[in-house]
Amino acid sequence: MTILGWIAVIAVCGYVALTAMIYLAQRSLMYFPDRSHVTPGAAGLPEATEVPLTAADGVPIRVWHAPPQSGKPVILYFHGNGGALNYRVERFRRLVGAGIGLVALEYRGYGGLSGSPSEQGLIRDGEAAYGFAAAHYPVRQIVLWGESLGSGVAVALATEKPVGRVILEAPFTSALAVGERRYWYLPVRLLMKDQFRSDERIKKVTAPLLILHGVHDHIIPYAMGERLFELANKPKHIVRFLDGGHEDLDKNGALDAVARFLAGDLD
Repeated sequence: MTILGWIAVIAVCGYVALTAMIYLAQRSLMYFPDRSHVTPGAAGLPEATEVPLTAADGVPIRVWHAPPQSGKPVILYFHGNGGALNYRVERFRRLVGAGIGLVALEYRGYGGLSGSPSEQGLIRDGEAAYGFAAAHYPVRQIVLWGESLGSGVAVALATEKPVGRVILEAPFTSALAVGERRYWYLPVRLLMKDQFRSDERIKKVTAPLLILHGVHDHIIPYAMGERLFELANKPKHIVRFLDGGHEDLDKNGALDAVARFLAGDLD
């Protein structure tokens, strides 16, 4: 065999090995949980209580629950792929301080919980959290808010459950599209287990929708949020933050936009 032939063989073997390694490790490349257990009080949100729940497959999860003031909505919150609920406590304080209720979900494998995150698992966690919220409040009062990866959970849930409104922050068309953009040199469509096809599911969502997205989002491009908006049913509204990135939308007025949406001013 020629030197070029050997080089080709080595290159192919290396590519196959890399592909196999990424396939086996894909969920560790997708989910970045903080496994420390922090209570709402320790995190700085004494208004909330920690409620243990169990998903349909028997995995333990929990929610942080703060009841609303009379007539106010209740946010059923799904966070992104990193950290845990205590990372979002500043936002939660502002929501609860405005009298808005909160049911914030801690996924399996996050915040000291057992289990391993996956698309099916997170959706089951979302269903359990929705069950808790719907047992305490009228469904028209429940607002789903999905942040980044959590947008995939929120869209999946909104296709199956009645809710008052849906908020998607920095949403993707699909996790598959994000993966293909990042690992362009791999057959991601064939390898990826947790594809979160929001682009296919969003057409079944009928609740009023608000999309929040930063123009300078380098994790999930603004174009994905815009495309999801195009696919969605009316009534819908998108707020583009010209100076916003992926995790700084509150600094750019996201909560003001949410307040207008909840009040019906954007309908």
